[in-house]
Amino acid sequence: MKFLDEAKIFVKSGDGGPGAVAFRREKYVDMGGPNGGDGGRGGDVIAEAAEGLNTLIDFRYRQHFKADRGERGMGKDMHGASAETVVIKVPAGTQIFEDDKETLVADLTKPGQRILLARGGDGGRGNAAFKSSTNRAPRKAEPGWPGEERWLWLRLKLIADAGIVGLPNAGKSTFLSIVSHAKPKIADYPFTTLHPQLGVVSLDGGEFVLADIPGLIEGAHEGKGIGDRFLGHVERCRVLLHLVDGTADDVQASYRTIRGELKAYGHGLAEKPEIVALNKIDALDAAAVKEKQTKLRRSARKPVHLLSGVSGQGRDEVLQALFAVIQEAREAERRAQQAA
Repeated sequence: MKFLDEAKIFVKSGDGGPGAVAFRREKYVDMGGPNGGDGGRGGDVIAEAAEGLNTLIDFRYRQHFKADRGERGMGKDMHGASAETVVIKVPAGTQIFEDDKETLVADLTKPGQRILLARGGDGGRGNAAFKSSTNRAPRKAEPGWPGEERWLWLRLKLIADAGIVGLPNAGKSTFLSIVSHAKPKIADYPFTTLHPQLGVVSLDGGEFVLADIPGLIEGAHEGKGIGDRFLGHVERCRVLLHLVDGTADDVQASYRTIRGELKAYGHGLAEKPEIVALNKIDALDAAAVKEKQTKLRRSARKPVHLLSGVSGQGRDEVLQALFAVIQEAREAERRAQQAA
């Protein structure tokens, strides 16, 4: 399935149905009064976060969503039926913006959440509604109120417990493939991963969602390289796994580059819990591993795990460290919900 994390859509709710002008025409009833019914209400357009979706690719093929108008009123005081609501299914984690791409309309983070995007127009009143003591036979009815229409932007930020960050070719996709059933594209050249990948990791009777974020380069927060949109996918992660390529000439510079981009992007990315791992140690001798681990620890100012995505060395220790942070965050969220 192709991945798409941004799309522009047009929504229009239905117009209200017109009211009717009608009069009673029954035998033995002279001068029958007005009995024109009201028009039906136009259909609403709403967005709903749905399970099982993790891309906006469907909106590449359909951008317009229009609800039907309400039915017209009829005689004998019969009101028109209201039109059905149009429901737009989006992945959980979708943000909806106005056409300016800055004004946030809604942030749908949980399956089942809904937001009204365009309200259907009210139906017009039939002539029975205009009957009064001074006007016993009104010939007036309303046409129905127009619906609303607007252009909107959808922007998806993946819902993942942990996100893997690092420079291109740091081994992120390989690690994701060996700890989950995800099948990302893997090759020995930069920017193999062009789209975020999700995988479910099972560990100690529990599980968590791990996201492989495309490689970042210096200036990514300004849109360079793959672009800053991928940094947005990290915003919702509870913890970051920072992989540093052990075969790089300067592991400290590699680490500082990514940390600088996270800080420059803002939105709290630099403050997220971080697990640091020196990857590809299978390609180094013991002395080189120790030297680079020491240098990396000096820059990160925290423990540095040793990892080999190819052999699996250090894999369980890294997953345990990630899962511990995730469980702690889940427990804090649970307590906050109970307190509320």
